Amino acid sequence: MNENVVFFLKFKKDLQFYYESLSLSEALNLMKKHGFTAVPVINAAGEYVGSVSEGDFLWYILGHGSDASVLSNTTVKDLIRPNFMPAVNINIELDDLLNQSLHQNYVPVVDDRDIFIGIVTRQTLLKHFGHKAKDSIQAIITPTLDLNSSQVQIQLKR
Repeated sequence: MNENVVFFLKFKKDLQFYYESLSLSEALNLMKKHGFTAVPVINAAGEYVGSVSEGDFLWYILGHGSDASVLSNTTVKDLIRPNFMPAVNINIELDDLLNQSLHQNYVPVVDDRDIFIGIVTRQTLLKHFGHKAKDSIQAIITPTLDLNSSQVQIQLKR
């Protein structure tokens, strides 16, 4: 099977994401409700602008306080950190996607116009490549059990 990013993609319509204009109080409530630790953020045009994490909210509150008016009048856009969970283009090579996923829990995916189309999770990639590696190993190794000596012997298939 010729795999590409779409094979692993969780589409935008199936995800929780925030618009950059969402207030911190609303975003915190949604984060608590859904139990996410990080959420993609898009602008009104649908372009990916970054991701926010629980830590981003915590550091903001520690620095600015948790007053309801502060949280209601501050938007998610104010929490975006440059280069935190950068997006990749839908045409990225799988090796590059896997490498990117080693540095973040999910990889946001955009199209050629930088429109957010979904995410690929590290867990999805690890499961897939883990099964693929297991299948490859089983294709070249045959374990045999010698009942007389209670030993397992490994034979390589040629």
